[in-house]
Amino acid sequence: MAAKVLIVEDNSSILIPLTFLLEQNGFEVQTAVDGEEGLAAVARFAPDLVLLDIMLPGLDGYAVCQAIRENPECGEIKIVLLSAKAGEMDVAKGMALGADAFISKPFANAQITATVRRLLAGPP
Repeated sequence: MAAKVLIVEDNSSILIPLTFLLEQNGFEVQTAVDGEEGLAAVARFAPDLVLLDIMLPGLDGYAVCQAIRENPECGEIKIVLLSAKAGEMDVAKGMALGADAFISKPFANAQITATVRRLLAGPP
């Protein structure tokens, strides 16, 4: 069974190719374009991993990350934050809220697939 990845990204020029990339790499992918839709998709789709943009309309990625981490039913979900805001404080805040990884934009496709595969492989 393919691992399930939810992409929460409001920029279609990133969302569409990222969806294609992950589907081509064998993942089952669902998408959401804002924070509220992302949280609803987490409940409905039960992803193994969430690729989560920080700067989203409505609830931002930090709030979504925190909500996922506060839900005991979501304890196994891996979270990768994606953002052009990649300053030291942005990364530290995301990791403090429970993100498993932080990837700054622009990113290389190989970086995305390697991070997703590493996180879904489980503990060494």
